[in-house]
Amino acid sequence: MLKIKSCWPALRARKNEPIPRLLSLGEKIVTNLIIEKLLAKTKRNDIPDFAPGDSVRVHVKIKEGDKERLQAFEGVVIARSRGPQASFTVRKISFGHGVERIFPLHSKVVDKVDLLRSSKVRRAKLYYLRSLKGKAARLKDVDREQGVAEVASS
Repeated sequence: MLKIKSCWPALRARKNEPIPRLLSLGEKIVTNLIIEKLLAKTKRNDIPDFAPGDSVRVHVKIKEGDKERLQAFEGVVIARSRGPQASFTVRKISFGHGVERIFPLHSKVVDKVDLLRSSKVRRAKLYYLRSLKGKAARLKDVDREQGVAEVASS
């Protein structure tokens, strides 16, 4: 019978030591505060509050040689990620083909975002719209500003 002298799990079980971590909880909080302070400088406040299902027009800065111009990309927001490096995905149909573009929310490339229309959806990610065509891909419109005003007044 072969007896193993030093096996890592066996040694760990005998000593009842906690599993080592790279950062303790306190150090994580400190590093997150430092990162948040750095990202607060680049955070933008001029972007309207929009959600998946909303139709938006994104004005993007495009550099051609030494000139810079704005190009509009209009479509439906199908996904939005939150956090310090937030982004959102806009989908439109161009000449019969679906075109999706991912925009970083706090980037200098995005000049402005116009909220055109709000729709009622029950999902956070609308990836199912990729497989729908024509009238099947329609979303039910809703007036979001009026709903917020009614709640505030009552």
